[in-house]
Amino acid sequence: MNDPQAALRRALEAALGRALGASLGPAPQVTEMTRLTAGAANETWLFTAEGDAGAQACVLRRAPFAADAAPEDSQNLGKAGEARVQAAARAAGVPAAEVLFVLEERDDLGEGYVMAALDGETLPRKILRDDAYAELRPQLPALCGAALAQLHRVAPAQVPDLQPSPAAQQVERYETLYRSFEQPIPVFEVAFRVLADRCPGNAPLGVVHGDFRIGNFMVGPEGLRAILDWELAHLGDPMEDLGWLCVPSWRFGVMDQPVGGFGRRQALWSAYEAAGGVLSEERAAFWELFGALKWGIMCMMMTRAHLSGATVSVERAAIGRRVSETVLDVLNYLENKEPWP
Repeated sequence: MNDPQAALRRALEAALGRALGASLGPAPQVTEMTRLTAGAANETWLFTAEGDAGAQACVLRRAPFAADAAPEDSQNLGKAGEARVQAAARAAGVPAAEVLFVLEERDDLGEGYVMAALDGETLPRKILRDDAYAELRPQLPALCGAALAQLHRVAPAQVPDLQPSPAAQQVERYETLYRSFEQPIPVFEVAFRVLADRCPGNAPLGVVHGDFRIGNFMVGPEGLRAILDWELAHLGDPMEDLGWLCVPSWRFGVMDQPVGGFGRRQALWSAYEAAGGVLSEERAAFWELFGALKWGIMCMMMTRAHLSGATVSVERAAIGRRVSETVLDVLNYLENKEPWP
């Protein structure tokens, strides 16, 4: 009987022998292998690699096969590029898991990489509400600001895989997507006009995570342990990361705390500047408005993928219902009803 997980385990053991045999021993074995539920667009497996010389808790992160890929995944970095930017960020002092090795074609595992496993919490509901993180929550804006300042100091030359994606290019791309749905939303129409007027044309380009928000970083009671999910990294306006973190959809109901549901913008900004970041409140405000609009269009895109049959998924159908939430969020920005700062 064909057992996909057993085949995956055998291929992974061979890859571990190739890449980590010198440290673990020539024939490491995979034990305690579990597929994690986190991450909608990639396969993530937690496992232990055991060899004669010791054991290593690991995570395999690999891209979905072409038939399973979502339409929006075409903008992602390849997994080798993702691994390189994660490693460069870690070398610069950004909290990130250690990359152990990148999969090769001969491993017959697809595109992906293996990193050291870390313990911690990623679920927004627990971070925002559990007593275990009550003392951490007021510190999180400053910790996020400092980590982003470290990331934005990474020299672009260290990550040649990254492509430039300035503000005007992103606005154009998402407006093209929006118009392709032939489903006009008056609030979105106004937002695109406002963004065109406010678009920062001369913003410096730096290394940007592209999806920095609660749910994409790991914490422990003592602080920020790792930034996760680097597949949307690119060269862009550093304020994009600060704005995206404050988009209302990532507050998970704690709307009076603009920074991820756990703090105020001023704490984020002050820590960012203290750690060497160059702040522009005006550009950060642009990216918040764009982020709210962008997420609305992404929700529309997931609906279309489900309804067209390209990616039949209850999750994508449910996310599509959130378009109405983003309409209200965008309207609040346009009418200056968003709590600031």
